Formats: sequence, structure tokens, C-alpha cells
Amino acid sequence: MATRPKGFGMTAELAAKKAAKFDLHLANEAFDWIKEVLRFAGGEGAALADTIEPIEKDKDVQTYLKDGVILCHLINAIKPGSVKKINDSKMAFKQMENISNFLTACEKVGIKPLDLFQTVDVYEGTNINQVINGIFAIGRKAHRLYDGPALGPEEATENKREFTEEQLRAGEGVIGLQAGSNKGASQAGQNFGKTRAIID
Repeated sequence: MATRPKGFGMTAELAAKKAAKFDLHLANEAFDWIKEVLRFAGGEGAALADTIEPIEKDKDVQTYLKDGVILCHLINAIKPGSVKKINDSKMAFKQMENISNFLTACEKVGIKPLDLFQTVDVYEGTNINQVINGIFAIGRKAHRLYDGPALGPEEATENKREFTEEQLRAGEGVIGLQAGSNKGASQAGQNFGKTRAIID
């Protein structure tokens, strides 16, 4: 696949902004968690965990995740059988297929697409920050999916409320504080503009 030019002007400014947001500490925290999960699962994933070195720059994230193999083993460790076939091929479309299969599996286990990243974010390294955010989203969801290591706080549960028709009608008569109130208001003492002076 041909490499794309990085751009000039606004494109270069946006790329610089994204690069400035990269948090090395968060990236290492995410990769430490990935290694823990892969070791917890054992097998081929544990062997992959041993190949991961500490992250020193955003390009390292892309290097480890570009082929999608680690990502597929990660989701299979959390929810076995999520990705049926992991491609070991070095061909670009097979590597992107791995990433796409991983993202599809993440959505199936309940991770919102807005929390995830796109295939090009990893494969071309266009938005590494979103990749790290996506890994944290998976880590939060992991609390509910299996008994292994999790990353970050547990996701909040939905607290859906049911109101009776009577309760809904009772609320219609209440004026909210944002609507304001005219209780106790009068125009006494208000004086706008210059008063009319009558001189004898």
C-alpha cells in the first residue's frame, strides 16, 4: 500500500495537535493490561505478550497493533470465540481484516462504536489517541465479561426509571426554576431614562 503524504497547512496542524495529545503513561498502562490479559488466557496469546516492549512513542502502538493479531487474541481472551480466524498473513487487506473483525467483535460484546476506533486509525496510525481510548473502553467492559484483569473503573449500569401516568401529569403543573418566576415582582421604583423636569 502506498504511503500517503502527511499534508501541509491545516492537515499538518491537525496531525500535530493529535500527536501532542498522545499520553505515554496511558499507552503503557493500556499495553500492560493487554499483556496481563494475554498471559491470563495462556497459549499463543501468552507468547505474544512476551514480545511487547514498553511504549516509547506513538509509532510503537501502531507497530504492535497494525496487523491486528494482538487485538484479535485480546478479544478472544476476554470472550472466547469472538474472532473465529486470525490471519497471520503480511498482506495489507488481511491485516486490516483482522482489525475489522476485532472491532466487530467489540461491538457484539456491547462496546459502543463511538468508544472504539476505525481500522485506519491503527493501520495507518492516523489517530493513535483514539486507539488507546478504545482499548480503555474494552478494559472497562471487561469487568462484566470475564474474571480476568480489567482496566479502569467498571462501567456504570443503566438506571432506567418508570413513571406512572399520574406522576407524569403531576409534573406538568410545576414550573421549573429555569423558567423563572414573577412572584413578588412589581414595577415600583423603576425609573428608566431621564426624568421630565417641570420648572415654574
